[in-house]
Amino acid sequence: MGKEILKATIFWIIVAFFIVIIISMMAIKFGKEKFLEATDLIQIITVDTNSNAERPLPELKNFKENELANEIKVLMNCPAYGENYATLKISSIDLELPIYYGKTLDLLKNGIGHDDESYFPGEGGSIVLMGHNYGKFLANLPKAKLGDKIEIVTGYGEFEFTIYDAQIIKETEIDKVPITDQEEKLMIYTCWPINNIGYATERYVVYAK
Repeated sequence: MGKEILKATIFWIIVAFFIVIIISMMAIKFGKEKFLEATDLIQIITVDTNSNAERPLPELKNFKENELANEIKVLMNCPAYGENYATLKISSIDLELPIYYGKTLDLLKNGIGHDDESYFPGEGGSIVLMGHNYGKFLANLPKAKLGDKIEIVTGYGEFEFTIYDAQIIKETEIDKVPITDQEEKLMIYTCWPINNIGYATERYVVYAK
């Protein structure tokens, strides 16, 4: 029995050794950006927001004013999951990227993801966006300063937010990315450190109102 355990242990050590060699070769062959993309297969960027949070989804067709109060807006038709429904613009860091409704790995390869448990611009609740931190995605997000403007351009309106805070948080600190209907607050985050190789346990978050 002891010899069998020893053989099994040696076998898995050899397997692990070859995996490390293969990953290293990938990094050399495809370059840093491709390697970072490959590591996405084992790293999920999203903060683990409260999956049990109940949030009433908007129902129908367009963005219109509530009959009872002009200042209250109601999004009547939410986009389909995976749909590019908006554009994110931060002119101070020369950023313009498509926003997709959802947070799957495939969507994040194409642009910015919108946490489907959060609200849409104009609804009056928390808006949570996320993106990768390499290439032309959110590598420059930490360069945005307090007071900088963030625009979200949708098919039903244009929304401008002002950055008031930025924090480095742990991936487990879901209370730092709260989803509530108390105020319209935009939160955009990416993995930290920027261009980290391997699994990142921290996130860089920008807060705007």
